[in-house]
Amino acid sequence: MPRYAMQIEYHGAPFAGWQRQSDQPSVQGAIEAALGKLEPGSHSIAAAGRTDAGVHALGQVAHCDLSKNWDSFRLAQALNYHLKPLPISVVACAEVAEDWHARFSAIERHYVFRLLCRRAPATHDKGLVWQIGHELRLEPMQEAANYLTGMHDFTTFRSSICQAKSPVKTLDSLQIKRMHNWGGLEFRFSLRARSFLHNQVRSFVGTLERVGAGAWKPIDVKSALEAQDRSACGPVCPPQGLYLSGVRYAHAPFEFLSSVSD
Repeated sequence: MPRYAMQIEYHGAPFAGWQRQSDQPSVQGAIEAALGKLEPGSHSIAAAGRTDAGVHALGQVAHCDLSKNWDSFRLAQALNYHLKPLPISVVACAEVAEDWHARFSAIERHYVFRLLCRRAPATHDKGLVWQIGHELRLEPMQEAANYLTGMHDFTTFRSSICQAKSPVKTLDSLQIKRMHNWGGLEFRFSLRARSFLHNQVRSFVGTLERVGAGAWKPIDVKSALEAQDRSACGPVCPPQGLYLSGVRYAHAPFEFLSSVSD
């Protein structure tokens, strides 16, 4: 049974998240249905990460097992045909070893969060950013973010329904950039780690926004982290600014996945 890896983009707004749902639309369910159009029968695919409702992806990676050999390019094109008009696109496809796994073979995941500072309602970026109506200061936010990098117990920044066995994770990088795009002033948060806890990124960004707005001091984030108490977390920001932007593997199935950019 040949196994194929897929790099997938999607707009998260119409879906209840990545994971298959019995009564709500999901990205996984849509792709499995498209596979059923190519090879009759039930299909089950595995992904590098389970994004929540409203979260987007630029570089989600999943794998599927099929009964016949497919040319990778033709498989991607056939899936895209059957995925129309849903906002999901298979942008790359490659045959991989039968023991390669989209989730367990991953060595790093990269998330990006977009925060737009603008009073006027967003038009082109509507649903693709978290929009606030006040200015933020970059320097204190980055100072606070630096307290979060490294290996820590992230209980404070972990959802109460998180199913991870341990709250201890290593955050490799959390960098914030201030930039002007066509929509206005944007702050872009870029995070890298082998794995993340449920709502960890949104908990980080919501808390750091409070620092940028002057409501928290950078040292308050260090205190919140050390408290190891969910009640010490700042606000959890909404999902629409969050993107799974890439996944890194020791043996990448796609050349451009070996180096994920911002």
